[in-house]
Amino acid sequence: MQESLKIYRLVPIAASDDPNWQNSPSQGEVVVRARTAGDARLVASEAELDFTEIDALPSEGNSTQMASAFRSEKLYTVIEDESGRFDADGPRGVVEGQVRIDNLISTQL
Repeated sequence: MQESLKIYRLVPIAASDDPNWQNSPSQGEVVVRARTAGDARLVASEAELDFTEIDALPSEGNSTQMASAFRSEKLYTVIEDESGRFDADGPRGVVEGQVRIDNLISTQL
């Protein structure tokens, strides 16, 4: 049985000069197919590059996904999209929008 998914829009709500954008620049609006609004944040953050995928080590723990701007309620809000513009049937993941994979830069030569 296929799981029931919904369409969610992650929309930036902080001003462009908000200091919370210092560590994670705005990526604009992103549309995802996810289980819940909380899962929508996870789907978007999982699409970003993580330290475990490059030749670098994070300063805390084994992952940098917790630092994603998509997980911050101060930077992004999550809105369920019931417009019918996107089909809820399909795999869990990003449906529309650009999720940056250059959010981390390796300093190893």
